[in-house]
Amino acid sequence: QVQLVESGGGLVQAGGSLRLSCAASGRTFTNYAMGWFRQAPGTEREFVAAINWKGDMTYYADSVKGRFTISRDNAKNTVSLQMNSLKPEDTAVYYCAADYGGYVSMKSQNYDYWGQGTQVSVSS
Repeated sequence: QVQLVESGGGLVQAGGSLRLSCAASGRTFTNYAMGWFRQAPGTEREFVAAINWKGDMTYYADSVKGRFTISRDNAKNTVSLQMNSLKPEDTAVYYCAADYGGYVSMKSQNYDYWGQGTQVSVSS
């Protein structure tokens, strides 16, 4: 089992920034690729960003490319999502997820463990 706990969500004005963090425990962190997904009310969960086990390969949804940055610290068992130039359409619950095998995936069904989510709200 892997336990994932997100933090850092909140309310911010459009154009502002937030940094989400996800702390992992329970298994060897470097066995897992990590991803961030989000879900707005009435919509399906969507991919945001992912990073491989080593931290040298990342993928982003087109909607966040150039504004969001995913990173990981394998010594601290954490993964972060720096979100800049936030827009009202970024409002959602953001979830951290772990994918055993270490390779990057944009598909939610490939992820084995999920956090409880943290709310991000961007006002216009």
